[in-house]
Amino acid sequence: MGDISVPAATEDCDNSEHITTLLCLISLLKSTLSEDNLSLIQTEYSLEQAKNWSNLPAGAFPERPGIFLGELSIKQRGMVKAILKEAASESRNEGFDEMVQTLNADDYIGTISTDYKAAYSSYNGKLAFLGEPSEDGLWELYYGGHHFAFSNTYNNGKLVGATPSFRGIEPFPSFEMNGRENKPLLQERNAFSKLLTSLSEKQQEKAKLKGTYRDILAGPQADDAIPEKQEGLAVSSLSEQQVSLLKEAIYTYVGDIHETEAKRYMEKYASEFNNTVIGYSGTTSLNSEDDYVRVHGPSLWIEFSMQSNKSTNQPGNHPHSVWRDRQTDYGGQK
Repeated sequence: MGDISVPAATEDCDNSEHITTLLCLISLLKSTLSEDNLSLIQTEYSLEQAKNWSNLPAGAFPERPGIFLGELSIKQRGMVKAILKEAASESRNEGFDEMVQTLNADDYIGTISTDYKAAYSSYNGKLAFLGEPSEDGLWELYYGGHHFAFSNTYNNGKLVGATPSFRGIEPFPSFEMNGRENKPLLQERNAFSKLLTSLSEKQQEKAKLKGTYRDILAGPQADDAIPEKQEGLAVSSLSEQQVSLLKEAIYTYVGDIHETEAKRYMEKYASEFNNTVIGYSGTTSLNSEDDYVRVHGPSLWIEFSMQSNKSTNQPGNHPHSVWRDRQTDYGGQK
């Protein structure tokens, strides 16, 4: 995906209005699809379908809606690239670049894994439009695969939900594949570690969570797993510098979407800091198995968890992480 060229025809969609550009690009892609492929990529909206996302590879979770990237022509994948770049951030190691690197990880795993039924390949990311993309209806841009879930929900021409948003990566922290060094999620880990190590001994004691966390709580098919009771250190007790570090950590998630929409989310979460806590388990370096950190606010829920490698059969650990919004997950659909 990273090296595929965006077709020149997409230039006709350039518009100062983000949603107008996005809808134009989607329409362009759909106009090139066969009837069979169009029936795969375009479905009616349903919350049940929207909830069919997973961290598992294609062969282990066939319920994902949509069409595999490998079922599209190179030109069509170039159009998909334009769509995802418009919907997501274009910052290095964030947004669309994070998508590319996660696909590269599956190509890497595919060179060493003997679990052929799992289907590790960059061709096995899936794209779907749940609901008809338009300026006056409810629909979701669904993109997902192994270790990745991107779910932007729109209503009446506006983004009304950018979550659940799942990120994971193996190998970690970096690997060489498809002509580049890949290190997605390293900036997330570093940002949270920097925040935790900035805490005083007394602050760390308050932030320490009870128990051990071997994975995230609010992962796929766990929409009701976020606890009502907060546990950890109040953000209101942080210094100004520590609050800045927290914002940097949060932005490594929120900054995965288009910058104008990311700004609105950041403003909302900052306005809720007086009722937000941070907590962690394990070590502050976030390098070891069972190291874990979370941010829990009235709206915001972020988790980052380190666990032993599963797909590469190599020693080491890899992260799972999720960004949830308790008010706007799935566009606020219940």
